[in-house]
Amino acid sequence: LGQDDLLREICNAAEFVAVETDYSRGLLQERCPEAAGKIYRVYNGLDLTHLPTPLEEERPLGPTIILSVGRLVPFKGFEFLLEACAELDRRNFDFRCQIVGDGPLREKLEKMVADLRLGQRVELCGSLSQGEVYAKLRSCDIFALACVVDAEGASDVFPTVIMEAMACAKPVVSTTLAGIPESVVDGMTGLLVPPQDWEALADVLVKLVRDPALRSRLGNAGRVRMTNEFQVSKTVEPLHQLFADCLARSPVRVPSTSQVATAKQSAYLIDRWPDSSLPFLEMELRALQRNEVPHVAFVMHPPVASELSARTNDLVRQFEYLPDAMVVEAEWQADTASLRELEAQRANQKHRPPSDLFLEQARCALILRRLFRQHNIGHVHATSSRTLLGALMLNKLLGLTISAAIEEKPILSEPVLREALNQCVGGRSNDRELLARGGSGFMFDQTLDKPSVNDIGPWLTRKARIEWTGARPFWQEWSERLLGWTRSS
Repeated sequence: LGQDDLLREICNAAEFVAVETDYSRGLLQERCPEAAGKIYRVYNGLDLTHLPTPLEEERPLGPTIILSVGRLVPFKGFEFLLEACAELDRRNFDFRCQIVGDGPLREKLEKMVADLRLGQRVELCGSLSQGEVYAKLRSCDIFALACVVDAEGASDVFPTVIMEAMACAKPVVSTTLAGIPESVVDGMTGLLVPPQDWEALADVLVKLVRDPALRSRLGNAGRVRMTNEFQVSKTVEPLHQLFADCLARSPVRVPSTSQVATAKQSAYLIDRWPDSSLPFLEMELRALQRNEVPHVAFVMHPPVASELSARTNDLVRQFEYLPDAMVVEAEWQADTASLRELEAQRANQKHRPPSDLFLEQARCALILRRLFRQHNIGHVHATSSRTLLGALMLNKLLGLTISAAIEEKPILSEPVLREALNQCVGGRSNDRELLARGGSGFMFDQTLDKPSVNDIGPWLTRKARIEWTGARPFWQEWSERLLGWTRSS
């Protein structure tokens, strides 16, 4: 949330503050002492009806299966898990380790697997559907997540996948980091070691590989703990009571009819603000205001305090921001039907975007679906190739028309981009080949215009015209197209 002053201001103004662990509660009370009395711990819960029941039949003979699930990022500690696996291999234990997930560390982990000669022991499975992850949870012998604090200070706090593994009656091996000991009781439902200690991690894995009875005892205790303490119907009770107490003190005011949005609006999907790769986005938003285009800007990643500018504060105050990661994750896990629908959409695509980018945008799309209904959205405009993925999902979920502005260096590959733009009613780009394929709804983006060797003189004239006029004719034409798409919905 940026600076402590802003955090304290938010907490002081709130009726109450809910955090997911006692660990988080203690940290927040230290940073916001004046609000300490209204900071409450509300655990995330599980809906066990959506999780597979534990296997009851006897496990077939074969190597012990160690499973780990998470995005391939530093704070998940996969490097330490691989070091521990190398130690198990040196001791000649019969095991297999499956790592499910994708992310920026994939190449590094692949190299580690090769360097440690673990090719026959460790499998990097990539990103899998939720159903496939649950199937692996159900069939593994040990679940391991070697959480650490990364170089920027980021870490897991209360990993949901650990709770899911316990609900599947699997013994958990993890670290004593943050709120993990609040879900995993060391020696009762799993075994915990200090973060970054791969030797201790290897020792507890050896203990479980050697002792099937211990695995069974810890796993069954974990299932009981999840059933008795962490079912969502139980964990939501304190939050429900907090809201009830709040409403009793300050009854909610029902908005008048005049306050409810009736006209259709365009949604502007913005990945982050500010964004150096979109230098004319501020100009574009001000043009929409000037041309009276009803719209709502939805920002996925809000600015931190150091990025705020007095010049754009009026825009920032009007933006709609996605809720925090805990709320996004909860909505993601609660809507398995939409999740399967989006995964099927990706599976049917001839050219697919990177899985980690797909999962990020899918989470955003499920939250935006609810926000769009509140704001009476009639058309979705993606301001970049990244948010175009989310727009495509909202087209699938809500049937809304979509448009896109493609930046100079798009994040998507050309085949993926072409396939995505075929589903847009229009958009903007400075790539004339893309525009030729897109049809009459697409405009050449003058703000991204670049000179050729023989075009320096005319280009300077066009550039000066844009800077002097704020590209008013260009933005007027764009505004008219947006209005048409929105009203026709």
